[in-house]
Amino acid sequence: MKDWFKVLAAGLLVSVICGCSGGNLVKEIHIGLYNNNELKIKLEVMTSKPVDLYAEYWIEGKQPVKYRSTTTGNGTSYKLVLCNILPDTTYSYHIVTVDGGDSVVSKPHTFKSHQLPLFLQEQFHAKTAAKATLPAQFNDGLMLINKRYAPGVAFLVDTKGQIRWYHMIDRLGFKVINFTKDRTLLSILGRNDESTSYGSEILEINMLGDTLLHLTKGQGDFKQTIHHEILKNDKGQLVTIFVDQRLMDLTAIGGGKKDTVNGDGIMVMDKTGKQLYKWSVFDVMDPLKDPKILKTKKDWMHANSLSYDTDGNYLMSFYNNGQIWKIDAHNGKVIYKFGKGGTIAMPADCNFTQAHAAHINKQGNLMFFDNGVEKHQSGVYAMKIDEKNQTSSIAMHITLPKEIFNGRMGSAYLINDTTTLVCCSKRHIIVLANNKGVLQWTMETSVPTYRAGFIKYEQLDPYLKP
Repeated sequence: MKDWFKVLAAGLLVSVICGCSGGNLVKEIHIGLYNNNELKIKLEVMTSKPVDLYAEYWIEGKQPVKYRSTTTGNGTSYKLVLCNILPDTTYSYHIVTVDGGDSVVSKPHTFKSHQLPLFLQEQFHAKTAAKATLPAQFNDGLMLINKRYAPGVAFLVDTKGQIRWYHMIDRLGFKVINFTKDRTLLSILGRNDESTSYGSEILEINMLGDTLLHLTKGQGDFKQTIHHEILKNDKGQLVTIFVDQRLMDLTAIGGGKKDTVNGDGIMVMDKTGKQLYKWSVFDVMDPLKDPKILKTKKDWMHANSLSYDTDGNYLMSFYNNGQIWKIDAHNGKVIYKFGKGGTIAMPADCNFTQAHAAHINKQGNLMFFDNGVEKHQSGVYAMKIDEKNQTSSIAMHITLPKEIFNGRMGSAYLINDTTTLVCCSKRHIIVLANNKGVLQWTMETSVPTYRAGFIKYEQLDPYLKP
């Protein structure tokens, strides 16, 4: 049954019989929800002949800032999707047909969007600090936030704490989610009984919520549990971290003859689940040489982020040893290890303990969230790495207030040169901090999101606009 019949019971459906007089080629318009999502409105439009067609829409009663629909369909039947929708808001719209270079604008019609479902209301509470002025760049984008437990929800949220976009799945949680250069959302899905950032399915959706890719553990070479990261490389292939289980004889150090050691690896697959590349910590380290292996064998290294350096090689952070590694993407050799006991010399005042969301920021520095486990105070570092001389220096260090100490998970991403968006997952709070650690803005969240990414509106065009 079509969505607009479902919506009829909710009172949103409007059928408009337009006729074809006065050069208007539109015969009928039906309005409802797209993918049963309250923030996506679908217009089913029928015309008397094939034409180019789109809808323009705007908030009723305001200075009209007009938005434009996306278009699907052909022949004389069209499905237009209006994405830039606010809940409980009255909109006007008209249909524009283009036939042989001649444009005809229909008379305006109106509809009122629904309120968000109760379970999506009051999710985020944002507050700007007294006398603080938020940078323009911060208002020029949305935050990507994920609910990790079923029913899973992916959100795009503005600086007011307003949900501008969402996508929900019933039986699984969004364990990890990333926005791709293809304007899609790529995620690891997992059950509630799977660990925090671990899952067994991969889902890619577009901004309309249509499924583009869905892989389940067991398909092709996708045999392992994956966790903490899912990316696309330049070839459009899937890149993730997987659990590498090895049976080992640990009797020499007091363990069993067939002990299981859980390590981490990098796996690249195509969209069918065919394995194209695999790397493992077992390729470069021997668990028998780790004096703590009997205590850590169930989760030896605990890799927690994966990204690319500017030269295409991998950056991988590990929670248990507090290091960030750069790994050659071709031969698998470790280029450097940054952190205590690593190969890169660190300044005396760089005393981070455990790191998350390691990446190269727009200034070219290695940036990461410092969990600060030993000192019970979290922060953010951006480091200049000199690979040739195996040295480093601090480009930026933010010490966060002790009240939002976050010992697990978390992220930090530059908004501009003087402010950073920081996610303190365990504290259920996202903050905007300046380089002195002063909080300019805070947002309490009902969900302990793994990270808070930031996506500019220009990357979301034409689906979402300010």
